[in-house]
Amino acid sequence: MNAVDTPGTTDRVLVIDDDPGIRRLLISALGFAGFEVDVAADLTEALQQIERRPPDVIVLDVMLPRADGFEILQLLRARSVDVPVLFLTARDAVEDRVRGLRLGGDDYVTKPFSVVEVGARLQALLRRTRSESPAPEDTPLCCADLTMDDRRHEVHRAGQAVELSPTEYRLLNYLLSHQGQVLSRAQILEAVWQYDFGGDTVVVERFISNLRRKIDQGHAPLLHTVRGIGYTLREQAQK
Repeated sequence: MNAVDTPGTTDRVLVIDDDPGIRRLLISALGFAGFEVDVAADLTEALQQIERRPPDVIVLDVMLPRADGFEILQLLRARSVDVPVLFLTARDAVEDRVRGLRLGGDDYVTKPFSVVEVGARLQALLRRTRSESPAPEDTPLCCADLTMDDRRHEVHRAGQAVELSPTEYRLLNYLLSHQGQVLSRAQILEAVWQYDFGGDTVVVERFISNLRRKIDQGHAPLLHTVRGIGYTLREQAQK
């Protein structure tokens, strides 16, 4: 597949979509926005592109032949490809958006989409996962038996490793850094996503649900909902 290389850029996006028209549109628009763009039509081409030139961010269509976007995401995460992933989904497929976030996707855009919005969301993903990431802490962040070692980029609960997507990791870092505080959905959205979702806090709720499943399942809960306000991470007081 062809790629568009813009001199002087460092951010490379891999577009995985089987629609030639969408690939051409994104090659042109994202290339003009300053990205280096590689494209792939299916899983085989995507793996070849990743091996040849690892991307900084991925745009992944849900509806793909042979292996759909969800299967591709799971395979990439299993292969430790931890770059942020932006899903392209049908406007009325709410279940697709929910499933994509639950499996470790970082954001989504619904079809038909604005190429300007795609570019803005990709830039926001890159800012929050790399260039604007907080400096690693010398001392691990802890709450009860939950620990986050930023130097090693590792999370453990009761001594067991917890695998998180880049956005899940950043969300947990924010919650741990403000443990005991009640944080509104809007505060979390602004701090972690750094992008205007138009007040759509559903994405926060989905990622909180993901974190609960990963860090609290089988343990005393640390992540609590404060009804009507937001969320807090704290050790449950002993009764």
